[in-house]
Amino acid sequence: MADGRAIPPQRGRGAQCRPPNRFSKWHLQPEAGDDELPSSLPTQLYEDVPRRIINTVSSPDVGLEYSANPYQGCEHGCVYCYARNTHTYWGWDAGLDFETRIIVKPHAAQLLEKEITRPGYKVKPLMLSGNTDCYQPVERKLRLTRAMLEVLWKYRHPVSVITKNALILRDKDLLASMAALRLANVTISITTLQEPLRRLLEPRTVSASRRLAVVQQLTQAGIPVHVNIAPVVPFLNSEEIPEIVRQAAAAGARSCSLIMVRLNGDVAVIFQDWLNRHFPQRAQRILQAISDLHGGSLGDHRFGLRMRGEGHLADSIHDLFRLACKKYLGENCMPELDCSQFRRPAAQGTLFA
Repeated sequence: MADGRAIPPQRGRGAQCRPPNRFSKWHLQPEAGDDELPSSLPTQLYEDVPRRIINTVSSPDVGLEYSANPYQGCEHGCVYCYARNTHTYWGWDAGLDFETRIIVKPHAAQLLEKEITRPGYKVKPLMLSGNTDCYQPVERKLRLTRAMLEVLWKYRHPVSVITKNALILRDKDLLASMAALRLANVTISITTLQEPLRRLLEPRTVSASRRLAVVQQLTQAGIPVHVNIAPVVPFLNSEEIPEIVRQAAAAGARSCSLIMVRLNGDVAVIFQDWLNRHFPQRAQRILQAISDLHGGSLGDHRFGLRMRGEGHLADSIHDLFRLACKKYLGENCMPELDCSQFRRPAAQGTLFA
């Protein structure tokens, strides 16, 4: 490859190349025929002890101002994931390193409690997670997300959880208690209903049918659920929009949204390699369509446009989506989270009070 190291096929992984790290002065370039990697790479965990866990979100496209991520890197291996680019700051690559080198924050819950109880903290809904999935496979063992939810429930702090993993059902009891007080809602991401495509796009995630079952079970527990069709890739999954909305509504989703694919930084290298491997006859047509959505570029950093796209193709996709929502969801909407119930810790008295 011109922009990434060719590697042996990696079973169960999304990326099949290693884009060079733009922060590194040196890059390993194996000789032709030199297989530097085994055919299957294990997942490795690395601990990070940051000083803070809450991030302030500056993007107006997201809709929430706070986010927290107990993990960096994601074993789900979604080839389109925008968060891949952040892994290069750690000296790794956005391809297989992102999927196999997972950074965990073992003190995430303690940091969260420290931050939300500090004097002057302004309570606003918190998003778990804004970067990588807080219910990725390692969560089953480490339970960092569960611990963070317990802290938020203790102080009646509102939270919005985003995931594509059925592991969230483990915490249904806690989320239901919070939702009863309008302190929690959940977004489930669904990219495609085609199982063969899902296995290629998101190799270590659960199937769409399982995600729809999660929507149904969370809804039955009284937890408001939103379904996000993300990302929409023209000529790959865009024609599925009406059926995804229909099935999401049937499962009990209150609302739906969509996000257009965008290929910023190394994600463009990874996605193009993926397209050429799996859909060579459609690759150029799909890439041209993505470029048309973003003003002639595969990537897009413009607030207001980067997640929805522009032009005739974007308009037609959004029209299709709006008609589907009108037909299957009607006037349903997500209830607003309540910040007024936040329990501030009691002020510590002075010695001479």
